[in-house]
Amino acid sequence: MALAVVRDLRELRSPANEDDITALETDLMSEFVLARYSAGLTDVTIRSDASNLELIRSWFGRPLWEMKPTDADEYFGKEMRHASPATRANRSGALAVYFEFLELRHKAQLHQRTGVVVECPLDEMNRPRVSFDPKIRVPPSEAEMEQLFRGWRERLLTCRKFAPAARNYAAARLCADVGLRINEARMLDLDDVRWDLGTFGKLNVRYGKGARRKGPKQRLVPLINGSDQVLRWFIEDVWGMFGYDHTLPDAPLFPSERKNTTGRPVTTRFRAALAEAVAEHLPSWTGNLTPHVLRHYCASQLYANGVDLLAIQELLGHTWVATTMRYVYVQSTRLEEAVARGQQHASDRWKGLVR
Repeated sequence: MALAVVRDLRELRSPANEDDITALETDLMSEFVLARYSAGLTDVTIRSDASNLELIRSWFGRPLWEMKPTDADEYFGKEMRHASPATRANRSGALAVYFEFLELRHKAQLHQRTGVVVECPLDEMNRPRVSFDPKIRVPPSEAEMEQLFRGWRERLLTCRKFAPAARNYAAARLCADVGLRINEARMLDLDDVRWDLGTFGKLNVRYGKGARRKGPKQRLVPLINGSDQVLRWFIEDVWGMFGYDHTLPDAPLFPSERKNTTGRPVTTRFRAALAEAVAEHLPSWTGNLTPHVLRHYCASQLYANGVDLLAIQELLGHTWVATTMRYVYVQSTRLEEAVARGQQHASDRWKGLVR
């Protein structure tokens, strides 16, 4: 029996030219974005990752799969040296997950087409540290928040477009009353309001923020702090003004006034509406009161009223209680009282010794 010579047809493939490389980059990026959509990540997260990758690619000047650890050293050690810790963490996170995608799906193909062995340029020596001390967000007082929402309610009576204004008001109240993120509120459907659960009803938050890019984290949020009354008013008196069919399974809780969209307003409209309301009704907080500060306000008020940290952690959807602790800011006097007790104790010890 004679031996036959077997040739790998891949060896006959001509090296990729510049146009082929450009087309391959585009295809891989499109497939990467589709894969992240398939994983259930939100549009905001996917756009953020794609934008960060484009910025790194623009600096590198070559396809990202050619990056080596020394290139990452130069980028994060020089180009991003003075960037904020959060920005550095976002860039490195996007780069790491993109290389994980390349290694899992296209390592053999890229070696065949380009001769490059794909390997993530980030390792334990040069990976930017993501741990940093966030700034303390001191939320407004209860009286200030009442001033804001009272003025906002009165303004609804004379505003030019009542339905969108009422929608923005109700979404802001949810952020302040139950600690929703603004994008979590935007992605709610009518069917996500479960009046039959709990004492006041609950929200099925299906698009909660997942830790470490793991996709949405679902949770049930009770309609406490009067949020059930706000939602009933909005659904019964306002929602029908948008002209959507409430029988559809994906009817949004907070609809867009524009019919040629996905049916959900973008988060920038909520942010702009809150900023305008703050400037008009709580001018001392202009430029500082964001939707996320409303979330801090919710946590602080609950803690001040005696709710334990674990319950607040569950409400906000945090993985770690340490994260919840950073959200709590209470106008308490525990430290001052402890100092006063210590001074009183020292004073009592001297009684009888001093004539």
